[in-house]
Amino acid sequence: MTEAIAVASIQTEDIPRAVRAAYRVIQFHVTRTPLVRSDYFSQRTGANVLLKLENQQVTSSFKARGAIHKILTLTEDERKRSVITASTGNHGVAVAYGLSLTGGQGIVFVPETASPVKVENIRRLGAEVRFHGTDSGQTEIFARRYAAEHGMIYISPYNDPKIIAGQGTLGLEVAAQTGRVDFLFASVGGGGLISGTAGYLKSVQPGIRIAGCSPENDPAMFRSIEAGKIVEVEPKPTLSDGSAGGVEPGAITFELCRTLVDHWVLVSEEEIAAAMRLFIENEHQLLEGAAGSAIAGFLKRASETPDEFKDKNVVLVICGARISLDALKSVL
Repeated sequence: MTEAIAVASIQTEDIPRAVRAAYRVIQFHVTRTPLVRSDYFSQRTGANVLLKLENQQVTSSFKARGAIHKILTLTEDERKRSVITASTGNHGVAVAYGLSLTGGQGIVFVPETASPVKVENIRRLGAEVRFHGTDSGQTEIFARRYAAEHGMIYISPYNDPKIIAGQGTLGLEVAAQTGRVDFLFASVGGGGLISGTAGYLKSVQPGIRIAGCSPENDPAMFRSIEAGKIVEVEPKPTLSDGSAGGVEPGAITFELCRTLVDHWVLVSEEEIAAAMRLFIENEHQLLEGAAGSAIAGFLKRASETPDEFKDKNVVLVICGARISLDALKSVL
Protein backbone atom coordinates (compact mmCIF):
# COMPACT_ATOMS: atom_id res chain seq x y z
CA MET A 1 0.00 0.00 0.00
CA THR A 2 1.30 3.47 -0.89
CA GLU A 3 2.12 5.80 2.01
CA ALA A 4 -0.89 7.78 3.32
CA ILE A 5 -1.24 11.34 2.07
CA ALA A 6 -1.84 14.26 4.44
CA VAL A 7 -5.17 15.92 3.64
CA ALA A 8 -7.17 18.55 5.53
CA SER A 9 -9.84 16.71 7.47
CA ILE A 10 -13.51 17.25 8.29
CA GLN A 11 -15.35 15.87 11.29
CA THR A 12 -18.86 14.42 11.13
CA GLU A 13 -20.24 17.21 13.30
CA ASP A 14 -18.76 19.84 10.96
CA ILE A 15 -20.48 18.53 7.83
CA PRO A 16 -23.90 20.25 8.21
CA ARG A 17 -22.37 23.71 8.55
CA ALA A 18 -19.94 23.04 5.70
CA VAL A 19 -22.79 21.82 3.46
CA ARG A 20 -24.90 24.91 4.11
CA ALA A 21 -21.91 27.13 3.31
CA ALA A 22 -21.23 25.14 0.12
CA TYR A 23 -24.81 25.52 -1.05
CA ARG A 24 -24.59 29.30 -0.75
CA VAL A 25 -21.57 29.18 -3.06
CA ILE A 26 -22.87 26.82 -5.74
CA GLN A 27 -26.65 27.29 -5.75
CA PHE A 28 -26.68 29.49 -8.85
CA HIS A 29 -24.31 27.20 -10.77
CA VAL A 30 -25.97 23.80 -10.26
CA THR A 31 -29.43 22.39 -10.84
CA ARG A 32 -31.76 21.80 -7.89
CA THR A 33 -32.58 18.38 -9.23
CA PRO A 34 -36.07 16.87 -8.85
CA LEU A 35 -37.02 14.41 -6.12
CA VAL A 36 -39.87 12.40 -7.63
CA ARG A 37 -41.92 9.42 -6.54
CA SER A 38 -41.50 6.22 -8.56
CA ASP A 39 -44.82 4.44 -8.87
CA TYR A 40 -43.13 1.34 -10.26
CA PHE A 41 -40.50 0.85 -7.56
CA SER A 42 -43.01 1.84 -4.85
CA GLN A 43 -45.54 -0.75 -5.99
CA ARG A 44 -42.87 -3.40 -6.39
CA THR A 45 -41.43 -3.01 -2.89
CA GLY A 46 -44.26 -1.62 -0.75
CA ALA A 47 -42.15 1.43 0.10
CA ASN A 48 -42.67 5.04 -0.89
CA VAL A 49 -39.69 5.26 -3.26
CA LEU A 50 -38.34 8.69 -4.16
CA LEU A 51 -35.74 9.21 -6.89
CA LYS A 52 -33.19 12.01 -6.53
CA LEU A 53 -32.51 12.67 -10.19
CA GLU A 54 -28.87 13.75 -10.38
CA ASN A 55 -28.92 12.39 -13.93
CA GLN A 56 -30.52 15.78 -14.66
CA GLN A 57 -27.71 17.73 -12.97
CA VAL A 58 -25.41 20.02 -14.95
CA THR A 59 -22.71 17.74 -16.42
CA SER A 60 -25.30 14.94 -15.92
CA SER A 61 -23.78 13.90 -12.60
CA PHE A 62 -23.75 14.85 -8.91
CA LYS A 63 -20.00 15.43 -9.26
CA ALA A 64 -20.69 18.98 -10.42
CA ARG A 65 -21.61 19.94 -6.85
CA GLY A 66 -18.25 19.17 -5.30
CA ALA A 67 -16.04 20.23 -8.20
CA ILE A 68 -17.75 23.61 -8.65
CA HIS A 69 -17.59 24.26 -4.90
CA LYS A 70 -13.87 23.48 -4.79
CA ILE A 71 -13.04 25.63 -7.81
CA LEU A 72 -15.12 28.62 -6.71
CA THR A 73 -13.47 28.60 -3.27
CA LEU A 74 -9.88 28.57 -4.52
CA THR A 75 -7.82 31.53 -3.33
CA GLU A 76 -6.66 34.22 -5.73
CA ASP A 77 -3.16 32.72 -5.72
CA GLU A 78 -4.49 29.21 -6.35
CA ARG A 79 -6.60 30.42 -9.28
CA LYS A 80 -3.45 31.61 -11.04
CA ARG A 81 -2.10 28.06 -11.10
CA SER A 82 -3.32 25.23 -13.30
CA VAL A 83 -5.59 22.58 -11.82
CA ILE A 84 -4.83 18.85 -11.90
CA THR A 85 -7.33 16.12 -11.15
CA ALA A 86 -7.84 12.39 -11.57
CA SER A 87 -11.12 10.81 -12.54
CA THR A 88 -12.89 7.84 -14.08
CA GLY A 89 -14.88 10.45 -16.02
CA ASN A 90 -17.66 12.26 -14.17
CA HIS A 91 -15.43 14.21 -11.79
CA GLY A 92 -13.18 15.17 -14.69
CA VAL A 93 -16.18 16.48 -16.63
CA ALA A 94 -17.30 18.41 -13.53
CA VAL A 95 -13.84 19.96 -13.01
CA ALA A 96 -13.65 20.92 -16.68
CA TYR A 97 -17.10 22.53 -16.40
CA GLY A 98 -16.10 24.38 -13.23
CA LEU A 99 -12.95 25.69 -14.89
CA SER A 100 -15.05 26.91 -17.82
CA LEU A 101 -16.99 29.08 -15.35
CA THR A 102 -13.84 30.76 -14.08
CA GLY A 103 -11.65 30.73 -17.19
CA GLY A 104 -9.17 28.39 -15.48
CA GLN A 105 -6.90 25.80 -17.05
CA GLY A 106 -6.52 22.18 -16.10
CA ILE A 107 -5.36 18.65 -16.85
CA VAL A 108 -7.52 15.62 -16.12
CA PHE A 109 -5.72 12.29 -15.68
CA VAL A 110 -7.97 9.30 -16.39
CA PRO A 111 -7.35 5.53 -16.31
CA GLU A 112 -6.82 3.86 -19.66
CA THR A 113 -10.15 2.10 -19.03
CA ALA A 114 -12.14 5.37 -18.74
CA SER A 115 -15.43 5.63 -20.61
CA PRO A 116 -14.83 7.19 -24.06
CA VAL A 117 -18.00 9.28 -23.82
CA LYS A 118 -16.80 10.84 -20.58
CA VAL A 119 -13.31 11.48 -21.97
CA GLU A 120 -14.80 13.22 -24.99
CA ASN A 121 -16.93 15.44 -22.78
CA ILE A 122 -13.90 16.49 -20.71
CA ARG A 123 -12.14 17.54 -23.90
CA ARG A 124 -15.21 19.31 -25.24
CA LEU A 125 -15.30 21.49 -22.12
CA GLY A 126 -11.72 22.60 -22.72
CA ALA A 127 -9.60 20.55 -20.32
CA GLU A 128 -6.61 18.49 -21.41
CA VAL A 129 -6.94 14.71 -20.94
CA ARG A 130 -4.00 12.44 -20.14
CA PHE A 131 -4.09 8.71 -19.47
CA HIS A 132 -2.32 6.90 -16.66
CA GLY A 133 -2.81 3.42 -15.19
CA THR A 134 -5.73 1.04 -15.32
CA ASP A 135 -7.22 1.70 -11.88
CA SER A 136 -8.50 5.04 -10.61
CA GLY A 137 -6.60 4.62 -7.34
CA GLN A 138 -3.30 4.46 -9.24
CA THR A 139 -4.36 7.43 -11.35
CA GLU A 140 -5.19 9.53 -8.29
CA ILE A 141 -1.82 8.89 -6.63
CA PHE A 142 0.04 9.74 -9.84
CA ALA A 143 -1.98 12.91 -10.47
CA ARG A 144 -1.51 14.19 -6.90
CA ARG A 145 2.25 13.63 -7.18
CA TYR A 146 2.34 15.32 -10.59
CA ALA A 147 0.54 18.38 -9.19
CA ALA A 148 2.96 18.64 -6.26
CA GLU A 149 6.01 18.34 -8.50
CA HIS A 150 4.75 21.02 -10.91
CA GLY A 151 3.32 23.50 -8.38
CA MET A 152 -0.28 22.90 -9.51
CA ILE A 153 -3.53 22.60 -7.56
CA TYR A 154 -4.77 19.05 -7.12
CA ILE A 155 -8.54 18.49 -6.85
CA SER A 156 -9.42 15.08 -5.47
CA PRO A 157 -12.61 13.33 -6.64
CA TYR A 158 -13.60 12.73 -2.98
CA ASN A 159 -10.67 13.13 -0.56
CA ASP A 160 -11.20 16.82 0.21
CA PRO A 161 -13.50 18.61 2.71
CA LYS A 162 -14.65 21.06 0.03
CA ILE A 163 -15.63 18.22 -2.31
CA ILE A 164 -17.47 16.38 0.48
CA ALA A 165 -19.36 19.53 1.47
CA GLY A 166 -20.33 20.19 -2.13
CA GLN A 167 -21.60 16.64 -2.64
CA GLY A 168 -23.51 16.95 0.63
CA THR A 169 -25.69 19.68 -0.84
CA LEU A 170 -27.63 16.82 -2.41
CA GLY A 171 -28.72 15.86 1.11
CA LEU A 172 -29.66 19.44 1.89
CA GLU A 173 -31.96 19.47 -1.13
CA VAL A 174 -33.51 16.11 -0.22
CA ALA A 175 -34.32 17.37 3.27
CA ALA A 176 -35.96 20.49 1.83
CA GLN A 177 -37.90 18.58 -0.83
CA THR A 178 -39.63 16.04 1.37
CA GLY A 179 -40.63 15.24 4.92
CA ARG A 180 -39.30 12.23 6.79
CA VAL A 181 -36.73 10.06 5.02
CA ASP A 182 -36.29 6.58 6.51
CA PHE A 183 -33.65 5.18 4.15
CA LEU A 184 -31.27 6.52 1.52
CA PHE A 185 -29.43 4.29 -0.96
CA ALA A 186 -26.41 5.62 -2.86
CA SER A 187 -23.54 4.20 -4.86
CA VAL A 188 -20.14 4.32 -3.16
CA GLY A 189 -16.77 4.71 -4.87
CA GLY A 190 -14.39 6.96 -2.95
CA GLY A 191 -17.17 7.92 -0.56
CA GLY A 192 -17.49 11.67 -1.08
CA LEU A 193 -21.17 11.62 -2.03
CA ILE A 194 -22.36 9.35 0.75
CA SER A 195 -20.16 11.06 3.37
CA GLY A 196 -21.48 14.55 2.68
CA THR A 197 -25.08 13.48 2.10
CA ALA A 198 -25.29 11.20 5.13
CA GLY A 199 -23.48 13.71 7.33
CA TYR A 200 -26.05 16.37 6.55
CA LEU A 201 -29.18 14.21 6.58
CA LYS A 202 -28.31 12.53 9.88
CA SER A 203 -28.03 15.96 11.49
CA VAL A 204 -31.59 16.91 10.54
CA GLN A 205 -33.17 13.43 10.54
CA PRO A 206 -31.29 11.35 13.11
CA GLY A 207 -33.38 8.24 12.47
CA ILE A 208 -32.44 7.91 8.79
CA ARG A 209 -30.58 4.77 7.71
CA ILE A 210 -27.91 5.09 5.03
CA ALA A 211 -27.08 2.23 2.65
CA GLY A 212 -23.93 2.19 0.56
CA CYS A 213 -24.09 0.14 -2.65
CA SER A 214 -21.08 -1.14 -4.57
CA PRO A 215 -20.45 -3.65 -7.36
CA GLU A 216 -19.14 -7.05 -6.33
CA ASN A 217 -16.49 -6.58 -9.01
CA ASP A 218 -14.94 -3.50 -7.38
CA PRO A 219 -16.01 -2.85 -3.75
CA ALA A 220 -12.92 -0.99 -2.54
CA MET A 221 -14.52 1.08 0.22
CA PHE A 222 -16.60 -1.82 1.53
CA ARG A 223 -13.56 -4.12 1.71
CA SER A 224 -11.63 -1.37 3.50
CA ILE A 225 -14.42 -0.89 6.06
CA GLU A 226 -14.56 -4.65 6.48
CA ALA A 227 -10.79 -4.80 7.10
CA GLY A 228 -10.74 -1.79 9.41
CA LYS A 229 -8.20 -0.01 7.22
CA ILE A 230 -7.82 1.11 3.61
CA VAL A 231 -6.89 -1.90 1.52
CA GLU A 232 -6.20 -2.54 -2.13
CA VAL A 233 -8.78 -4.51 -4.09
CA GLU A 234 -8.13 -6.22 -7.41
CA PRO A 235 -10.69 -4.53 -9.68
CA LYS A 236 -12.73 -6.36 -12.27
CA PRO A 237 -14.69 -4.72 -15.10
CA THR A 238 -18.01 -3.27 -13.95
CA LEU A 239 -20.94 -1.36 -15.38
CA SER A 240 -20.58 0.88 -12.34
CA ASP A 241 -17.53 2.64 -13.78
CA GLY A 242 -18.38 5.84 -11.89
CA SER A 243 -17.72 4.08 -8.58
CA ALA A 244 -14.82 1.94 -9.79
CA GLY A 245 -11.27 2.05 -8.49
CA GLY A 246 -9.36 2.02 -5.23
CA VAL A 247 -9.50 4.37 -2.25
CA GLU A 248 -6.59 6.78 -1.85
CA PRO A 249 -4.32 6.00 1.11
CA GLY A 250 -5.30 8.17 4.08
CA ALA A 251 -8.64 9.17 2.51
CA ILE A 252 -10.73 11.15 5.01
CA THR A 253 -13.86 9.51 3.61
CA PHE A 254 -12.85 6.18 5.16
CA GLU A 255 -13.67 7.19 8.73
CA LEU A 256 -16.75 9.11 7.58
CA CYS A 257 -18.10 6.06 5.76
CA ARG A 258 -17.32 3.83 8.73
CA THR A 259 -19.28 6.20 11.00
CA LEU A 260 -22.16 7.24 8.76
CA VAL A 261 -23.05 4.25 6.56
CA ASP A 262 -25.41 1.84 8.32
CA HIS A 263 -25.73 -0.89 5.68
CA TRP A 264 -23.56 -2.12 2.81
CA VAL A 265 -24.96 -3.96 -0.21
CA LEU A 266 -22.81 -5.59 -2.88
CA VAL A 267 -24.47 -6.20 -6.23
CA SER A 268 -23.54 -8.34 -9.22
CA GLU A 269 -23.19 -7.10 -12.78
CA GLU A 270 -26.42 -8.94 -13.65
CA GLU A 271 -28.26 -7.17 -10.82
CA ILE A 272 -26.94 -3.78 -11.91
CA ALA A 273 -27.96 -4.35 -15.54
CA ALA A 274 -31.42 -5.58 -14.53
CA ALA A 275 -31.95 -2.52 -12.32
CA MET A 276 -30.87 -0.21 -15.13
CA ARG A 277 -33.30 -1.84 -17.54
CA LEU A 278 -36.15 -1.45 -15.05
CA PHE A 279 -35.36 2.24 -14.57
CA ILE A 280 -35.09 2.96 -18.29
CA GLU A 281 -38.29 1.07 -19.05
CA ASN A 282 -40.39 2.47 -16.22
CA GLU A 283 -38.94 5.95 -15.61
CA HIS A 284 -38.12 6.65 -19.28
CA GLN A 285 -34.74 8.25 -18.55
CA LEU A 286 -31.09 7.33 -19.00
CA LEU A 287 -28.81 6.48 -16.10
CA GLU A 288 -25.28 5.19 -15.70
CA GLY A 289 -24.05 2.06 -14.00
CA ALA A 290 -23.26 3.67 -10.65
CA ALA A 291 -26.87 4.84 -10.41
CA GLY A 292 -27.94 1.31 -11.33
CA SER A 293 -25.91 0.04 -8.35
CA ALA A 294 -28.02 2.08 -5.94
CA ILE A 295 -31.27 0.76 -7.43
CA ALA A 296 -29.94 -2.79 -7.49
CA GLY A 297 -28.81 -2.49 -3.88
CA PHE A 298 -32.26 -1.38 -2.77
CA LEU A 299 -34.05 -4.11 -4.74
CA LYS A 300 -31.69 -6.75 -3.36
CA ARG A 301 -32.17 -5.69 0.24
CA ALA A 302 -35.94 -5.28 -0.26
CA SER A 303 -36.17 -8.85 -1.58
CA GLU A 304 -34.21 -10.17 1.40
CA THR A 305 -36.02 -8.16 4.11
CA PRO A 306 -39.32 -6.97 2.55
CA ASP A 307 -40.93 -5.86 5.81
CA GLU A 308 -38.04 -3.48 6.48
CA PHE A 309 -39.30 -1.01 3.86
CA LYS A 310 -43.08 -1.39 4.04
CA ASP A 311 -44.65 2.10 4.06
CA LYS A 312 -41.21 3.68 4.58
CA ASN A 313 -39.86 6.67 2.67
CA VAL A 314 -36.84 5.50 0.67
CA VAL A 315 -34.63 7.81 -1.42
CA LEU A 316 -32.57 6.32 -4.25
CA VAL A 317 -29.80 8.57 -5.55
CA ILE A 318 -29.74 8.39 -9.36
CA CYS A 319 -26.23 9.78 -9.37
CA GLY A 320 -25.62 10.27 -13.09
CA ALA A 321 -26.62 9.70 -16.69
CA ARG A 322 -23.33 9.38 -18.52
CA ILE A 323 -23.24 5.98 -20.19
CA SER A 324 -21.51 5.00 -23.41
CA LEU A 325 -23.50 3.58 -26.28
CA ASP A 326 -21.60 0.29 -25.99
CA ALA A 327 -22.43 -0.02 -22.30
CA LEU A 328 -26.04 0.89 -22.95
CA LYS A 329 -26.27 -1.76 -25.66
CA SER A 330 -24.86 -4.39 -23.30
CA VAL A 331 -27.43 -3.47 -20.65
CA LEU A 332 -30.36 -3.56 -23.05
